[in-house]
Amino acid sequence: MAKTIGGKLYSIPQLLKDKQFNFEDDIVGFIFPIYSLGLPKIVQKFLENIKLKSTYTFAVGTYGNMHGPCMYNLSKDFIKKGWRLNYADAILMVDNYLPIFEMSNQLNTVENKHIDKHLKEIVDNIKNKKNSIPAITIMERIFTALVHSLLSKPLDGKSAQKYIINENCNKCGTCSKVCPTGNIEIEDKIIFGNVCESCYGCVHLCPQNAIHLRNEKSNIRFRNENITLQEIIQSNSQR
Repeated sequence: MAKTIGGKLYSIPQLLKDKQFNFEDDIVGFIFPIYSLGLPKIVQKFLENIKLKSTYTFAVGTYGNMHGPCMYNLSKDFIKKGWRLNYADAILMVDNYLPIFEMSNQLNTVENKHIDKHLKEIVDNIKNKKNSIPAITIMERIFTALVHSLLSKPLDGKSAQKYIINENCNKCGTCSKVCPTGNIEIEDKIIFGNVCESCYGCVHLCPQNAIHLRNEKSNIRFRNENITLQEIIQSNSQR
């Protein structure tokens, strides 16, 4: 998504690491995955710290099932900060949330998601400086509150401590390098901390398929073919 939209790209994990929070330009955009119908905690933290000045600001979220009121709520948060979010949208992609979705089924539906078509529409809207914020319904608000209540425990930052590391692990360190919060240490064994984003980057990107969830639907893994492992490491690594 970010590579297609173009411009000068910054990694939110690395900006947090470097404490780089001042942004001023004619056009500034925020691109992120939508987790549990809302912002990832790391994106929330970044937005709490930045100072922003722009004549046109946009945000695009990627999601695998439902985006809920995420973008609408983000626009309200911008208003509270004295900013204006001119354009917000979300694009349906592959859902890699392993406790619910079986990856082979998800991969089989890629063609039906019309990702390239929707991506082009979003890029055109940004280039034309379209002004549009999605509205939400009362039912979406209620459903979002229910989802957040059900997932408050799984998303408390400690979920990775329950991951299973099997005998395939060769301690290559990939899991630690792709973690955007620096939550993984490689010692005599793999040690997970308590700031997990539940992004499943370590699970999906392990070269040995050695990291597993107790309740995963299958052991099939996914990485967007348009992004290299090295690009993910450069964007995420906190080491």
